[in-house]
Amino acid sequence: MSKKKTLGLFEAAGIELEYMIVNRETLDVLPVADELLRTVVGEYANEYEKEGICWSNELALHVVELKTCGPVDTLSETAELFQHDINWINEILRNYNGMLMPTGAHPWMDPCTEAKLWPHGQRTIYETYHRIFNCEGHGWTNLQSCHLNLPFNGSDEFGRLHAAIRLVLPIIPALAASTPILDGRCQPFLDTRMEYYRTNSARISSITGEIIPEPIFTPNAYTKEIFARMYRDIAPFDPEGTLRDEWLNARGAIARFDRNAIEIRIIDIQECSKADLAIAAGINAVLKAIVEEKWSDFPNQMAWQVGPLKNILLDTVRAAEEAVISDRAYLETFGVQGQDSISAAELWSHIAGQIDIEQNLAATFYAIVKNGSLANRILKSMGGEITRKKLQKVYRELSDCLKENRLFLPKL
Repeated sequence: MSKKKTLGLFEAAGIELEYMIVNRETLDVLPVADELLRTVVGEYANEYEKEGICWSNELALHVVELKTCGPVDTLSETAELFQHDINWINEILRNYNGMLMPTGAHPWMDPCTEAKLWPHGQRTIYETYHRIFNCEGHGWTNLQSCHLNLPFNGSDEFGRLHAAIRLVLPIIPALAASTPILDGRCQPFLDTRMEYYRTNSARISSITGEIIPEPIFTPNAYTKEIFARMYRDIAPFDPEGTLRDEWLNARGAIARFDRNAIEIRIIDIQECSKADLAIAAGINAVLKAIVEEKWSDFPNQMAWQVGPLKNILLDTVRAAEEAVISDRAYLETFGVQGQDSISAAELWSHIAGQIDIEQNLAATFYAIVKNGSLANRILKSMGGEITRKKLQKVYRELSDCLKENRLFLPKL
């Protein structure tokens, strides 16, 4: 999000998409993001800045991030831009026998032996993270997400947006989970990326909190109660203050006062950019409806504490759309009346019928709601057979989906 103009609620958005670089033949991770960026910049660099979509490095050397270079009026206007750059990157990576692969985590990567950290430019930041937390683990070097940045103008808009985001976070994995397989086997979580992510900073728990942000609705209170505590807790481990910045915050949504936005970090990368943008557009539409008090008023939204929301989140991290939501008050907050419990899939179906989504992304969003999370589609396509050969077949098909910008809808 740009600092040049302060945008109001839902006037624009920014989006960031992270993808793995893998060997074209074996699909093993291929740590050449630095060579990719050097190809287009002319030297080793942390970022390639240009009109439309910018590219940047991440902690892991096999991951590249594509992002809007500033706020955009609609997410759909970026669809062709993202796909153009995905195809361009794939052409460059041919020189290294590599290509991009989607989903929120590599299904058989061993981060303890295969992970390589970014060695250039801002490496001091990554070296500090590694020294404090030991980044050789799935929660640091084997996870790819979609970040959705939404603007606010002033304290009131911050509070309304933060309240709405807190309510939606628990059900995002029901829509966006894409990581049912790690270490070459099925995991007990359909959103395994989030399960690792929520505990990767456990040594300094105030950094991640409970993933669901605390019920704080003014910038001053946020700075005092979240940033101040986080900076105080990490100071003994980071006396130079290398990590003393807003991005240290690892909650599921974080305030970025440096750009007057809130950044949602809980969305797994999908099989193609069209799916990523559609999910982001759907979340944006739900948040707009909540802010407009379509189903519940602002005081009711602010009253929600972390505990009940975290319980729902843990259920959807485990079971995605198959999670059963039995918190009647939560269901009523989305306009579901007279129901003691429904599945997360049923809740999303209810929500989808009552929101206005960007026209060019609506059909894809509805298809995802209808067909279920990518995590469940991946598992169904495996047919109960989790072998390296079968994994390679399925994830090659997912990589083809990324190249062709189409949903993964295997015939069952």
